[in-house]
Amino acid sequence: MSEEQSAMETDNQKTEKMFTLKKWNAVAMWSWDVECDTCAICRVQVMDACLRCQAESKKDFYGKQDCVVVWGECNHSFHYCCMSLWVKQNNRCPLCQQEWSIQRMGK
Repeated sequence: MSEEQSAMETDNQKTEKMFTLKKWNAVAMWSWDVECDTCAICRVQVMDACLRCQAESKKDFYGKQDCVVVWGECNHSFHYCCMSLWVKQNNRCPLCQQEWSIQRMGK
């Protein structure tokens, strides 16, 4: 076999596909944009209803437990129910002790 033929065979082997991709699934991860995802006052995740709302069975329009989350200027988040009671006694963030100022409220 000449060198030219062996070089062509090598080139042909390189162009052959080793495998064919038949299906591809992408996986993504996300998280809430919060410093801490647990309410430091009642120790329940902020996206779940607080203990008081769970006990009183407060429901929103869609039948889900209604409990609003409040974010402070320090980017710490708490249940509004928990924080409204906390602020009556102490107007500071329970985690960083900065003066409490509401940045936003929502779910």
